[in-house]
Amino acid sequence: MSQLTYSRLSHFLRTSVHKFSVLRTGTEIKPGPAWCVQFTRCQRSVDSKSLQERQKQQMAKGLPKQKPITGVKQVIVVASGKGGVGKSTTAVNLALGLIANDPVKSVGLLDADVYGPSIPKLMNLKGNPELNDNNLMIPLTNYGVPCMSMGFLVDDVAPIVWRGLMVMSAIEKLLRQVDWGSLDYLVVDMPPGTGDVQLSISQNLPVSGVVIVSTPQDIALLDARRGAEMFKKLNVPVLGLVQNMSVFHCPNCNHQTHIFGSDGARLLADTLGVKLLGDVPLHLNIREMSDRGKPVVISSPDSPEAEAYRKVAAAVVQRLEEVKTCLI
Repeated sequence: MSQLTYSRLSHFLRTSVHKFSVLRTGTEIKPGPAWCVQFTRCQRSVDSKSLQERQKQQMAKGLPKQKPITGVKQVIVVASGKGGVGKSTTAVNLALGLIANDPVKSVGLLDADVYGPSIPKLMNLKGNPELNDNNLMIPLTNYGVPCMSMGFLVDDVAPIVWRGLMVMSAIEKLLRQVDWGSLDYLVVDMPPGTGDVQLSISQNLPVSGVVIVSTPQDIALLDARRGAEMFKKLNVPVLGLVQNMSVFHCPNCNHQTHIFGSDGARLLADTLGVKLLGDVPLHLNIREMSDRGKPVVISSPDSPEAEAYRKVAAAVVQRLEEVKTCLI
């Protein structure tokens, strides 16, 4: 087996990026000859509908066809409107929580944040992925979870200076040129915001549902709402919201303080008509274990913090079943 390095991937992307299809937003319609004044409003309405139908058909031609990932049954996207709300930590503990709740299930983890990959640190993984006989990357595995990340291909401090097309091409490679094996769930840790990566994954993959992570703070909720609305427009089921850092427990006196506000995500979930999947506290144990590459679901399975993540995982599975039932 050979190893895939950052330089090899960069060269491959640069030589193939011109083949990457870009979403067309529509075609320019040239105006026809001037209409006679005697045409009625009814005729104008018919022409307008015809124009809209033609534009819709042209836009549809530019949309990529959704293709499932070989061996992956369901894709769960974990997203947020902004950074710093604990999205990656939630994605890691969600993946481990799914296994903790049902050890028979197989779960993979994809780090789709090309510019700021966090999964290698959170999952305590280092090294370059090897290539199998079919030239597919073999994920690095820890805690029983196969993982793929751009962080495996670059040094910890090396910046990734790529334009949008190369990033989307890299995402395509991380999705489709990886030997994921047989997975019940693939958890995708999205970058923050509502940009190219979110569009590319949502339009190329049949995503089973998205989990939106936010703190209860108003400024975070504004961006979380934008993220949820974006996925709704892309026809991706919003499974619900996770209210992260919901309450701080003082380690000395156990006093509770709502540092980022109280129940903001719950109120937003009601406004959006989606479910609040769970509350995760702001706890020192979560931060310390994450920095050590020992997620709290694994390192402190009997703690209230681990229980909070397992409840979120259970709620996600329940919502997936509800969505599947609605589609039948």
